[in-house]
Amino acid sequence: MESARSALVIKSTGSWYTLRDDASGQTVTCRIRGNLRLKGSRTTNPVVVGDRVEYEQPEGATGVVTKILPRRNYIIRRASNLSKESHIIAANVDQAFLVVSLFLPSTNCEFIDRFLVTAEAYRVPATLVLNKCDLYVTDELRETRAAFLHAYSLAGYEVLETSAERGDGVEALKARLTGKVSLLSGNSGVGKSSLIRAVDPSLDVRTGEVSASSRRGKHTTTFSEMYPLEEGGYLIDTPGIKGFGLIDIADDEVCRYFPDLLRHASGCAYYNCTHTHEPSCAVKEAVAQGLIAPSRYESYLKLLEDDKKYRK
Repeated sequence: MESARSALVIKSTGSWYTLRDDASGQTVTCRIRGNLRLKGSRTTNPVVVGDRVEYEQPEGATGVVTKILPRRNYIIRRASNLSKESHIIAANVDQAFLVVSLFLPSTNCEFIDRFLVTAEAYRVPATLVLNKCDLYVTDELRETRAAFLHAYSLAGYEVLETSAERGDGVEALKARLTGKVSLLSGNSGVGKSSLIRAVDPSLDVRTGEVSASSRRGKHTTTFSEMYPLEEGGYLIDTPGIKGFGLIDIADDEVCRYFPDLLRHASGCAYYNCTHTHEPSCAVKEAVAQGLIAPSRYESYLKLLEDDKKYRK
């Protein structure tokens, strides 16, 4: 009987998976064993890029993934098809970078905060990449940029400013990626694929343009894929994400995944303060004093309000 071999999942198309065999370094195309889809999984994709797996491949036959090894972390969101439970974006990553834009298209702050909450919840260090900085030339866009940087500086997040077009910030991003397994995510049109090609021109990544009518991006990445970087490390590119519904996070847990809110929560008069209506709330006071960005607090409130729609 063919013995199981270990491998890393480097590409997923939903029904077929590309693995890199640990022993040989060769790539192998596999399907998954049917019962892997059923073993208590609440996800639409039981095997994801970044997974460590075992597989079998009898001579002359298609390879079959037989076992998913324990994950040390992952990034997960509510499945876009609400009849399903959740969708795992990537697993076993050292860090995540969320690429955002303030113009053509403009990334919604609530989307950003949902991503950051999930990264905090699943112990994935996250950095924001503010791309297209060459476009922020009007007074209005300069003010928007300054407010964005201030909000996330208060929250304790690093923001890398980049321009894939001009090359600004590319070396700084490349340095952060070297030697690590990194997830690069974001809405369609924010310039993920262009940034990847700027970081490593040897990679064959398609790029697209933003629709002039909708000011939204068009999908250029169809499937999640892990790319080896020339200077060491791996970069996981994912299809553009429209929404980011949270899952498996209870109402009373949300605050702990907002570092800026959590820093002040211990000063509240009530130990179970929800930071919504209670008197003597240190979080609301911090917002009033400018110690927490109003946009971050508004995202927190929306997450609490939207739990029936987005979370279980």
